[in-house]
Amino acid sequence: MFKTRVLIVEDEPNIMESLSFILQRADFDIDTAPDGVEALRQLRRHTYSALILDLMLPGISGLDVLRSVRSDKALEALPVIVLSAKGQAADRKAAETTGATAFITKPFSNAEVIDRVRELTGG
Repeated sequence: MFKTRVLIVEDEPNIMESLSFILQRADFDIDTAPDGVEALRQLRRHTYSALILDLMLPGISGLDVLRSVRSDKALEALPVIVLSAKGQAADRKAAETTGATAFITKPFSNAEVIDRVRELTGG
Protein backbone atom coordinates (compact mmCIF):
# COMPACT_ATOMS: atom_id res chain seq x y z
CA MET A 1 0.00 0.00 0.00
CA PHE A 2 1.23 3.47 -0.91
CA LYS A 3 2.00 5.77 2.00
CA THR A 4 1.89 9.54 1.68
CA ARG A 5 5.44 10.92 1.75
CA VAL A 6 6.08 14.19 3.57
CA LEU A 7 9.26 16.26 3.83
CA ILE A 8 9.75 18.12 7.10
CA VAL A 9 12.19 21.03 7.02
CA GLU A 10 13.03 22.07 10.58
CA ASP A 11 16.34 23.07 12.18
CA GLU A 12 15.27 22.41 15.78
CA PRO A 13 16.00 18.71 16.50
CA ASN A 14 13.28 18.31 19.16
CA ILE A 15 10.58 19.72 16.91
CA MET A 16 11.82 17.65 13.97
CA GLU A 17 11.70 14.50 16.10
CA SER A 18 8.24 15.33 17.44
CA LEU A 19 6.79 16.02 13.99
CA SER A 20 8.39 12.89 12.55
CA PHE A 21 7.00 10.77 15.37
CA ILE A 22 3.42 12.04 15.23
CA LEU A 23 3.24 11.82 11.44
CA GLN A 24 4.78 8.34 11.29
CA ARG A 25 2.23 7.18 13.87
CA ALA A 26 -0.46 8.66 11.59
CA ASP A 27 0.90 6.37 8.84
CA PHE A 28 2.88 8.88 6.75
CA ASP A 29 6.35 8.24 5.32
CA ILE A 30 8.67 10.99 6.55
CA ASP A 31 11.89 12.50 5.27
CA THR A 32 13.62 15.36 7.05
CA ALA A 33 15.95 18.21 6.21
CA PRO A 34 17.66 20.48 8.77
CA ASP A 35 18.03 23.45 6.42
CA GLY A 36 16.85 24.99 3.16
CA VAL A 37 19.76 23.76 1.04
CA GLU A 38 19.11 20.13 1.99
CA ALA A 39 15.37 20.63 1.55
CA LEU A 40 15.80 21.83 -2.05
CA ARG A 41 18.19 18.95 -2.74
CA GLN A 42 15.66 16.39 -1.48
CA LEU A 43 12.73 18.04 -3.27
CA ARG A 44 14.58 17.66 -6.56
CA ARG A 45 15.48 14.00 -5.89
CA HIS A 46 12.23 12.61 -4.49
CA THR A 47 8.50 13.00 -4.93
CA TYR A 48 6.54 14.29 -1.96
CA SER A 49 2.85 14.70 -1.27
CA ALA A 50 3.44 17.65 1.09
CA LEU A 51 6.13 19.85 2.57
CA ILE A 52 6.18 21.09 6.17
CA LEU A 53 8.44 24.12 6.24
CA ASP A 54 9.83 26.23 9.07
CA LEU A 55 10.41 29.90 8.16
CA MET A 56 13.51 30.47 10.29
CA LEU A 57 16.21 28.20 8.89
CA PRO A 58 19.99 28.49 8.74
CA GLY A 59 21.34 29.56 5.35
CA ILE A 60 18.37 29.74 2.99
CA SER A 61 15.22 30.96 4.75
CA GLY A 62 11.94 29.10 4.61
CA LEU A 63 10.46 31.89 2.48
CA ASP A 64 13.29 31.48 -0.02
CA VAL A 65 12.67 27.72 -0.13
CA LEU A 66 8.98 28.43 -0.70
CA ARG A 67 9.82 30.85 -3.54
CA SER A 68 12.00 28.17 -5.16
CA VAL A 69 9.24 25.58 -4.85
CA ARG A 70 6.62 27.88 -6.36
CA SER A 71 8.88 28.87 -9.26
CA ASP A 72 9.75 25.26 -10.17
CA LYS A 73 7.25 23.73 -12.64
CA ALA A 74 7.80 20.26 -11.17
CA LEU A 75 7.06 21.44 -7.62
CA GLU A 76 4.68 24.39 -7.99
CA ALA A 77 1.56 22.38 -7.04
CA LEU A 78 3.14 20.80 -3.93
CA PRO A 79 1.12 21.61 -0.79
CA VAL A 80 3.33 23.57 1.61
CA ILE A 81 2.45 23.91 5.28
CA VAL A 82 4.45 26.68 6.90
CA LEU A 83 5.07 25.92 10.55
CA SER A 84 6.57 28.86 12.37
CA ALA A 85 7.01 30.56 15.71
CA LYS A 86 6.72 33.82 13.76
CA GLY A 87 2.95 34.04 14.06
CA GLN A 88 2.37 37.76 13.58
CA ALA A 89 -0.04 38.82 10.85
CA ALA A 90 2.85 40.15 8.74
CA ASP A 91 4.62 36.77 8.85
CA ARG A 92 1.46 34.90 7.95
CA LYS A 93 0.77 37.34 5.09
CA ALA A 94 4.34 36.99 3.77
CA ALA A 95 4.01 33.18 3.76
CA GLU A 96 0.60 33.28 2.09
CA THR A 97 1.74 35.83 -0.51
CA THR A 98 4.77 33.68 -1.30
CA GLY A 99 2.54 30.66 -1.85
CA ALA A 100 2.03 28.76 1.41
CA THR A 101 -0.95 26.44 1.27
CA ALA A 102 -1.43 26.54 5.06
CA PHE A 103 0.13 28.25 8.07
CA ILE A 104 0.42 26.72 11.54
CA THR A 105 1.90 28.66 14.45
CA LYS A 106 4.27 27.06 16.97
CA PRO A 107 3.57 25.75 19.50
CA PHE A 108 1.34 23.53 17.42
CA SER A 109 -1.29 20.95 18.19
CA ASN A 110 -0.35 17.43 17.03
CA ALA A 111 -3.91 16.88 15.84
CA GLU A 112 -3.86 20.11 13.81
CA VAL A 113 -0.67 19.10 11.99
CA ILE A 114 -2.00 15.63 11.22
CA ASP A 115 -5.36 16.98 10.10
CA ARG A 116 -3.77 19.56 7.78
CA VAL A 117 -1.45 17.01 6.19
CA ARG A 118 -4.36 14.62 5.66
CA GLU A 119 -6.55 17.39 4.29
CA LEU A 120 -3.91 18.59 1.80
CA THR A 121 -2.75 15.17 0.67
CA GLY A 122 -5.96 13.20 0.76
CA GLY A 123 -4.09 10.80 3.07
